[in-house]
Amino acid sequence: MAQQPSPYRLSRRAFLAGLPLAAGVAACRRRPPYRPSDFVVPDRSAMAILPAPNYDVDLGDLLYRGLELLRPSVVGKRVFLKPNMVEYESGTAINTHPVVVAGAAAAFLKAGAREVVVGEGPGHRRDIEYLLAGTGLDDVLTDQRLKFVDLNNDDVERVSLRSRFTGLEELWLPVELLRSDFIVSMPKLKTHHWVGMTASLKNFFGVVPGAVYGWPKNILHFHGIGQSIVDIVATIRPAFTIVDAIVAMEGDGPIMGRPRPMGFVAMGSDLLAVDATCARMIGLNPAKMPYLSVGSEYLGNIAERRIDQRGEDPARYRTQFDVVDEFKKLRLS
Repeated sequence: MAQQPSPYRLSRRAFLAGLPLAAGVAACRRRPPYRPSDFVVPDRSAMAILPAPNYDVDLGDLLYRGLELLRPSVVGKRVFLKPNMVEYESGTAINTHPVVVAGAAAAFLKAGAREVVVGEGPGHRRDIEYLLAGTGLDDVLTDQRLKFVDLNNDDVERVSLRSRFTGLEELWLPVELLRSDFIVSMPKLKTHHWVGMTASLKNFFGVVPGAVYGWPKNILHFHGIGQSIVDIVATIRPAFTIVDAIVAMEGDGPIMGRPRPMGFVAMGSDLLAVDATCARMIGLNPAKMPYLSVGSEYLGNIAERRIDQRGEDPARYRTQFDVVDEFKKLRLS
């Protein structure tokens, strides 16, 4: 029997309709949004959910066990960790916790990485030294002798986009990111008042340099947040993700929401599969999220039947997050 399309699946035409009209029409007239031969979606995607009741657990050991479950190839590679750093306020769950970054660095080095570099380009707070000190990430960098790259102010290189849902042809991107062999998204799992949820994919807004595009990187907002998410991920081709959901955020995220303890870390090579699973675990339907729905055409899997779960059963953590009224329509029915 032929598979019936999801009633929530968003076509490329509908997705492009979210662009400003002139940009969307121009993009459609020039060429299709991407070349299918450039992308291969795996038949199945493996991911792991690992229990972490708090930030006192040995995250280096935990994340290394996750790497053993999933077997990404990192031997001899330069690994780039991209945490989520937005703003600092004590007692909140805005940023990727520094001990998760420390654990990931230790795990990748133990797995054979040649070098681990950490980098971020916050779109909200320009003072990176303030964020590093406030969040405690500078202590991690010092203790583990890790190089940090301010992606807002790094040297840049012009890169052609591999998909063009934004209507843009290219972006200037940081060279330290581009010269890395294995790029890892390290987001905090949060609700988001513009796209419903932020996790592995949305985290890459932070690689677009503020020194070129300003703060809060309005070029991405003007050309569509969802469209920008898929275009950036399609171009950068991140190899892996580690989602900090030990304490997540619900409500009016990604800054003004409330901490919500969840007690797990999610990992995988297919960022779509990991984000779709995280969405279901917080009570949201990934097929109703345009950037995940359209991304599943060419970047990865979001259907449960095509995701192999390793480690913990996602059902153990399933709950329903509070979201702003506009995104209650995204909830699982």
